[in-house]
Amino acid sequence: MAVEQVIRIPASATTARPAAWAAMAAALLLSACSTFQPSSTSAPETPAPPPQPLPPPAPVVTPQMQAARDNLKVIASLQERLYRVAAPLLINNADLCKSQARNLLGFTAKNKYSYPGEYVDASTAVLGYDDVLQVSGVLAGSGAAKAGLRKGDDLVAAGGKALPKGRDAESKAAAVFAPLAANSATLSMTIARNGSSQTLNVPVTRACAFRVDLGNSDNVNAYNDGSRVLLTRGMINFAQNDEAIAYVMAKELAHNVLGHASQTRSTATMASIIDNLASVRPDLTMLVGSAGVRPMPADYDVAADNLALYMLARAGYNISNARSFWQRLSGQYPATVLNSYTAIHPNVTARLAAMDRSISEIKAKQAAKRPLLP
Repeated sequence: MAVEQVIRIPASATTARPAAWAAMAAALLLSACSTFQPSSTSAPETPAPPPQPLPPPAPVVTPQMQAARDNLKVIASLQERLYRVAAPLLINNADLCKSQARNLLGFTAKNKYSYPGEYVDASTAVLGYDDVLQVSGVLAGSGAAKAGLRKGDDLVAAGGKALPKGRDAESKAAAVFAPLAANSATLSMTIARNGSSQTLNVPVTRACAFRVDLGNSDNVNAYNDGSRVLLTRGMINFAQNDEAIAYVMAKELAHNVLGHASQTRSTATMASIIDNLASVRPDLTMLVGSAGVRPMPADYDVAADNLALYMLARAGYNISNARSFWQRLSGQYPATVLNSYTAIHPNVTARLAAMDRSISEIKAKQAAKRPLLP
């Protein structure tokens, strides 16, 4: 017979402490909640991203590099100014330039290799140049300007031919452009601008085919060698305004048109001076003494002054102040100042008298609306 065990809870236990039992139940419930663990199927934590590599250190700019950058800013600004002054003189006088007139596109282009040594870095830092030829100047009124070519455009192709890059790109590109411009009224050019390519149809412009260079020296002078003219930094600073710069430039252009460098047998001497001073690092010892330049004969100077005044008037420059400019120049830098303009062009009295006659003649033709032909 099974034995039943009966556990008896005294009645006093069930009735004496009801509050204690309630407290125990609440405690057990809280204990269950506090020991609950999340399921093993919950989402894992996202791993931390790998550390990013540090940017490369900035290149060290030496004092020599900084000096080159500062100098190049000045050079580029002055060269652009000369190009601006030259534009109407070259374009509006093509019929006076005789055999020196050519079909031109009307722009210049350079890359970083157009400069030597530390100026390679400077051209990249200051002008944004790299291996590709970049438009450095556009002649106002030229076909390039009319087609919309801009300073800073990269040159990609011309006439369907890819243009060279890297070293010697300037001279190699000139060999591509020259026959295309000579034989076509319009040239197709592919350029890159702001990351995209586009094609421009550039009409050729008949103009005087003379190169205009800046001379990186402080002597107050200008030179011509038959195909180029060069104004020194010193001459530009003396002239001060574009009108006066145009007076000097037109005079040198006129000497080129009249062939005076070859007639005086000074072409080689003048070419050597221009080559040197057009460099960003010229050898200024070459300017010691007279630099081998003989004074210009008086009749040559008078003829060049006359032609220059006509070229200036046809280009829209005011010729009324030309005489006073040349007089001021010869007063401050007389012929006794070696390597000054007056030392090469000493016949001031004859020149000023001839200018008076030429200016009166030109103004009379302008008033009568007659062609401005010397």
